[in-house]
Amino acid sequence: MAKLDIIDRSGRTAAQVDLPDGVFAGPAKDHLIYEAVVNYRANQRQGTAATKTRTAVSGGGKKPWRQKGTGRARVGSTRSPLWRKGGTVFGPQPRDYSYELPKKARRGALAAALAQKHAAGELLIASDLEVKEPKTKEAVALLKAYNLDSALLVDTPENAHLFRAARNLPRVKAVDVAGLNIYDVLAHKSVVFSRRAFEAVLEKLS
Repeated sequence: MAKLDIIDRSGRTAAQVDLPDGVFAGPAKDHLIYEAVVNYRANQRQGTAATKTRTAVSGGGKKPWRQKGTGRARVGSTRSPLWRKGGTVFGPQPRDYSYELPKKARRGALAAALAQKHAAGELLIASDLEVKEPKTKEAVALLKAYNLDSALLVDTPENAHLFRAARNLPRVKAVDVAGLNIYDVLAHKSVVFSRRAFEAVLEKLS
């Protein structure tokens, strides 16, 4: 069973944590990662795009000319799709793009993404992610201590100051364990867990 160092703010190894083989030593699952990212992005879509059909376009209540005798093509409304300012045929309508991915597939994809981060040396367990105040300068000091640039910070909900302190920083995002998702893992160069958050994630993935 592999081990991962727990790093303190001075850059020293404070302790070690075991990495379960079932999570970090399995075969590559790029297909699951792809499916999970597509699912996440689909679930984020608002689905509010809409065009007006001939029933929704204003006007067109009067028949432009009589049916017969004019020599022109018959027409019932100036809001026909054939006319300028007419309705749209088969245009987009509001819809729900979200769908459910099986729980086992979601967990497998997240585990595969974390395993890739670990293999690339971009998975870090910090001994301390606490900040004294919910201020940006506190988050900046934390990032400098761990020499981080683009990072996803993961902690438990008790560390509420961290989530507020990091929200104005570019290329940095702080989430609690429940909000951890594969898209954020892949979108940031480094993934940093507190020890308690990492243990909670391992328990969910095991």
